[in-house]
Amino acid sequence: MSLMYSFVIPVYNRPEEIQELLESFLALTYTKPYEIVIVEDGSSETSEEIVKKYKDKLPISYYFKPNSGPGPSRNYGMQRAKGNYFIILDSDCLLPPHYLSTVAKYLENDYYDCYGGADAAHSSFTALQKAINYVMTSFLTTGGIRGKSKQVHHFEPRSFNMGISKIAFEKTAGFGKIHPGEDPDLSQRIEKNGFKTTFIPNAFVYHKRRISWKKFYTQVKKFGLVRPILTTWHPNSAKITFWFPSVFVLFSMASVVFAIAVHWMFILPLLLYVGAIGIDSTFKNKSAYIGLLSMFAVFVQFFGYGLAFLQATFFIRLLKKNPQQQYPKLFFD
Repeated sequence: MSLMYSFVIPVYNRPEEIQELLESFLALTYTKPYEIVIVEDGSSETSEEIVKKYKDKLPISYYFKPNSGPGPSRNYGMQRAKGNYFIILDSDCLLPPHYLSTVAKYLENDYYDCYGGADAAHSSFTALQKAINYVMTSFLTTGGIRGKSKQVHHFEPRSFNMGISKIAFEKTAGFGKIHPGEDPDLSQRIEKNGFKTTFIPNAFVYHKRRISWKKFYTQVKKFGLVRPILTTWHPNSAKITFWFPSVFVLFSMASVVFAIAVHWMFILPLLLYVGAIGIDSTFKNKSAYIGLLSMFAVFVQFFGYGLAFLQATFFIRLLKKNPQQQYPKLFFD
């Protein structure tokens, strides 16, 4: 089957990101036709003027719609795209020149109706961006689940870097209204409908994550709240690893209490683990400063996610509360 790729990119009040992303499209080595579909999700600060500057350079379509969240906005773009294979990107990503060539070559040799790729830190990223990228992708923190093919058996693509065929989109009706969590939800429904997902090595994007410590905490907290909802909807997706951040929180608290009340060596395992993260990040990022930031970032990540996961498990799994009524801010109408 001949594949025509349509990039679908929702954007909300971030025109500067769209400009950087479109600049990276100009360097793509892929020579066959493709298209870019920009979906403005009810922004007050639109990207329309930025898009116009690239109309003569890139095959772009631009749509403005009322705000409905990223999931429905991606569906809106896929419904209007001309291609038969959609590639979903976040607006805060940059593409390496080989990206589309890598995807096309892989799918030509081994076709899948859905794929995901990794996220990486560009050399131009800030130290904070690199530290957060490390703790979000490292085997020591997440098991490499966001982008290491050897660490996952059934890869769940994430919507910052995800491909889905038109056939799979039409069969599943695309993304739901929950956010975050719309991408693992779709991945589960894709598999339930008989399609297979895969991880494409080297089909990575540079994920900028314009973020602060506060925003990072809020983000991972939402991830923790969403996961028990998703495992309620898709029981087969439940994994023991989802409990690890919560276990880390309890272990950290117990380590401190026992170190103070009994003996200081009770905190040694915690220090060794966090120290290993700092050393690993230092070598991988070639910066001791980023290593130190990574040591702090892992506490932000695990405490934000772990406490929220326990909370949502109590309300959703034990008390059987309605997810949308209990956590209305996680859903778009």
